[in-house]
Amino acid sequence: MYMAKVVGSIVSTQKDPSLIGRKLMIVQPVNSDGQSVRHQEVAADSVGAGVGEYVLLVRGAGARRANRADEVARDVNDCSIVGIIDRFDR
Repeated sequence: MYMAKVVGSIVSTQKDPSLIGRKLMIVQPVNSDGQSVRHQEVAADSVGAGVGEYVLLVRGAGARRANRADEVARDVNDCSIVGIIDRFDR
């Protein structure tokens, strides 16, 4: 799992049918101090996260299993938001 901050959303009228109805968010990976690391990416949101929130991301096989009810989306999704971070305790 990885930490990130939601910095925006994506609107796409033409996309793979398995992504129809899925909310796509722009996320900026962060470290435990909330500082940006790496580059921004797009993640499918499965928990209703909003812009400005810190979230937990999964990539690869974990992202494809994040929404078990939608078996088709498992094949194309490579990054999913699976949790909203309430606070960082170090």
